[in-house]
Formats: sequence, structure tokens, C-alpha cells
Amino acid sequence: MRASTKLRKLIEGDDIVVAPGCYDGLSARLVESAGFPAVYVSGGAMARSTGIPDMGLISLSEIAQRLGQIVDAIGIPAIADMDTGYGNALNARQAIRAFERAGVAGFHLEDQTFPKRCGHYDDKSLVPTEELCQKIRAIKDASEDPDMVLIARTDAIAVEGFDAAIDRMHAYMEAGADVAFVEAPTTEEEIEAVAERIPGPKLINMFLGAKTPLLSVQRLKEIGYKIVIIPSDAQRAAIKAMQKALEMIQKDGHSGAMADEMASFQDREAIVNTARFIEVDQRYAS
Repeated sequence: MRASTKLRKLIEGDDIVVAPGCYDGLSARLVESAGFPAVYVSGGAMARSTGIPDMGLISLSEIAQRLGQIVDAIGIPAIADMDTGYGNALNARQAIRAFERAGVAGFHLEDQTFPKRCGHYDDKSLVPTEELCQKIRAIKDASEDPDMVLIARTDAIAVEGFDAAIDRMHAYMEAGADVAFVEAPTTEEEIEAVAERIPGPKLINMFLGAKTPLLSVQRLKEIGYKIVIIPSDAQRAAIKAMQKALEMIQKDGHSGAMADEMASFQDREAIVNTARFIEVDQRYAS
């Protein structure tokens, strides 16, 4: 079964789909091993893993290569971040072909101008509504996977106001989007209103320190959301853990004082499935 088909079945099911964020094969495998049904490939986390901010600075080829590595490392569906489609409708057509070759199950496409900014940064700007509608149509026409899940995202709340965001999302769904993603509602009332006023499956972005208040998965399910992404919390936790390990190494010359907080050598090798690779290597050894 294609990954896109798996994701559609999850969306059509009774449970809410929680997809923590990843940015490389190792972080994706950790999400899978924790038992989540899907993983979200955060464009922001991917950018930060290269040492730069989430401002649309990574090329499509770099992103597609990383997506392929992530998909190869896991068996659960991956939801990718296509940002703005990397240009106009022609660029978006090229992007969907690259994303399909990489094997992702779905992706979201947003209405910011290119290059975009993180949805929780200030000073964003938007393209006209019809421009994103045309990109959605172009992607649908170019896609070879009939089950690929197209998630339309609007950042209009911060730029044009809540009602404008709802109007934009209605247009995007009518243009062919499968899932609605209204970024950065700022109150629980706005979160509820999005679910009430927009038909079809809805995705929400939940992460610590965002403009959107944190709600439980159960509450989001009751309100009417189908997918929850948590883009970069795991990466932020990893940053703190690495900083602490480096402090110990700077102080003691080794990380022995953190032994209980680190994966063991054996645990690390199990996560990357070393035993399986050795088995295959031996099978074909001359």
C-alpha cells in the first residue's frame, strides 16, 4: 500500500492523527519507534538542522533529497512541508514531482509570498487568494499519485484577520485541497471557530511557545480536528540535551555524568537497525 493511501485511511478513520516533527532519518525513526502513526517533516526543523532559520533558504533539490532519506528510514506515512511551492505554479508542479519521487504521503502548501517565513514569525506577507488556488490546481494536474494528500495552509490570521483566513480556506478547499490548515489561531475560541466554519478534515499546529494555545489531543478531537502536527519540539529537546552533554565534556572531558540521560551504545545501534544491516551484508558476502 502506498504511503499516501495509508495516510488517507488514517484521516478517514475514527482516531485523530498525531504526527510529531522530524528533520532527518534518525529523528523520523524515533517518531516511528515511539508508536506514532505518521511523522511530520518540518521545513523549519530541517532548515535549522543545517544551521539556518526558517526563511525559505533551502532549495527544492536539498529538501527532496532529505525527504527521500526520511521516507527510506521509516514505514509510517510522512507529511512534508512544501512551503509556498518554491515559486509560481510551474515551480509547484516541479515540486510535487520531486515530492512524489521522494515517497511522501502528503504535504502542505501555504499562501505566503516566496521566500516564506515561519508561521509564528512576524512581518509575513501573502499572495492573492487566486494565486494559491492556481498552484493547488497545477499540483493536482501534475500529480501522478491519486491518493497524495494536499493540505492547504493559510497564514492570513496574522496578516488579514480571522474572517479573511476563513474565506481564503474555503477558496482553497474548493480549488481541490484535501485538508484545511489555518495557521496560528491565537485563542481556543478561534481554534473552535476554524473547526466549525470550514468543512472537511482539518490540521492544527501545536507546539510549546507558539501563538496558538496548547490543547490536549482529546480536546482537539472533540472540537473536530483530524491531524495534529508538533513540528520542532523534539528538535528543541535535542538542542538542550546536546548543550548539556557538551557542557559536561567541556567540564570533565567526557559525558559520564550524563550516562543515565543518554542512549546507550546498544540503544543507538538498535535505533538505526545495525544488526539488520550486518545480517544483509553477511548474506551477500563472498
